[in-house]
Order: sequence, then C-alpha cells, then structure tokens
Amino acid sequence: MSDASQITRRAKSNLAFALRILPPGHRADAVVFYAFCRTLDDLADAPGIPAAQRADTLRAWKLGLTNGFASPTELQREVIDLRERRAIPNELLDAIIDGCRMDLEPRRFQSWQDLSAYIWKVACAVGLVSIRIFGCTDPASERYAVALGHALQLTNILRDIREDSENGGRIYLPLDDLARFDYAETDLAAGLYDDRFRALMDFEAGRAVAYFREAEALLPAADRRALAPARVMAEIYQHLLALMRDDGFRVYEKRYRVSQPRKLAILAKHLIAG
Repeated sequence: MSDASQITRRAKSNLAFALRILPPGHRADAVVFYAFCRTLDDLADAPGIPAAQRADTLRAWKLGLTNGFASPTELQREVIDLRERRAIPNELLDAIIDGCRMDLEPRRFQSWQDLSAYIWKVACAVGLVSIRIFGCTDPASERYAVALGHALQLTNILRDIREDSENGGRIYLPLDDLARFDYAETDLAAGLYDDRFRALMDFEAGRAVAYFREAEALLPAADRRALAPARVMAEIYQHLLALMRDDGFRVYEKRYRVSQPRKLAILAKHLIAG
C-alpha cells in the first residue's frame, strides 16, 4: 500500500470519506492529493516539533515543487506526477502550503475580508485543485469550488472553537465580529457560553449558510456528476452546521459529528442520483 493510501486510510475526515464516490482512477489521484494536504496540515499543527523546524519543512515542500526535490519521498514523487498529469497550477499548491504556514503561530483576523483571504488558501485552493482531479470541464465549477470552500471552512471553524483556543490560543473568528456582539477574546479563551456567544455563532452560521446556497446556485449541470464528492461534502457539512445550530452551539462542551449511518446514507443517495 502506498504512503498516500495509508495516510488517507488512517484519516477520519469527511473529505476522505467523500472520496469513496469517485471512479477508481480519479479516486487514486484524489488520495494522493488528500495525503499531500493531510501531511502539510498535520505538520502545521504538530505541537512536538518547534515552529522553526515546521516552517523549514513547509518551505522545503514549496521549493521542491518549484525547483524539484533533491531526494524526493514517495509522496513527493506522486504529487509531482499528479500535478503534471492533471495540469494543476503550481500556484494552487503553493497557496495551500502558505495557508499551512499561516497556522504555525496563533494569529488574529481583524475582518471577514482578512479571514476570507486565509480561507482561500486553506480551503478554496484545495477545491480548485480537486475539481481538476474530479474531471470538471465547466469554468463555472471554479466559482462553485470557491463558494463551497468558504462554507466548509467556516463550518469547521465554528465546530473547532474550543480545540483551536486550546491549541496555542488560536482564534479564527474575525475580531470585528467579536466586537459586534461585545464578546471578547478573553471570553472565548475562558469558554464563556452566554447569549452573546450564541448570537455571534448564529451570525457566523448565517454567513456559512449563505455560502452553501451560493455554491448550490453555482453548481454547473455539465459537471454535476464530476462534483459528486463536493456535493457529498456539502450535504455532510450542512447537516453538521444544523446540528450545532439546533443545539445552541455548545461547542465548548462537545465536538459535533455527523454519524456514520447518516454519512453513508448521504453517500448512497448521491451514488444513486449521480
């Protein structure tokens, strides 16, 4: 079994799950790309490795993708091969690496525009690579990928409020939005659950819902079948968002998950519907 396959098999993510719907050839390429993203993301979050060392490794990935790796690993060879066969712009892979580098140290995002720029790197660029692997041909699929990337990443941010705060004091919600609801950084760090927090979270959830709706409206008919994994992801994450919203966003005390039976039902529905 290849390194990429092992990385993907060990993963419990919704994206790895959604890739099951792809035809074998596209799925094999998607597994390589998923392993690339997973490896970089895990590196950015690795608490036992000094930030400077993690930065050097990410920099080596970026230089290797641009100039070639001196002694490439199996995964690095597979990523290079994938990039060439699928005509993936190297700047998209660079953007993903840059997004991971942004996570090396806790940072703050003053406005939604600031956070959106980060989301473009860590989620939208992933989507723009993915549609090439899926075999999309309609240019409108790029706009779909960007809208869905914002929806998915913002949902992740809402779910992971507690974990991010505990991981070096990371706060991804825009500070302007915290101020709008008179909810301070210290309140978030303390896990203060009150009406202000619920209002803040509901506001952000409304923004995510708007992006889900935008993506649905942009879904091109010509690429509907090719975008099946993205549609599976969209439905899983909309259900996840609804679970949080209906439960009052109790993210400080629990981690919300979509059950395996529910995910399998979503996958089966899209397999049948095409």
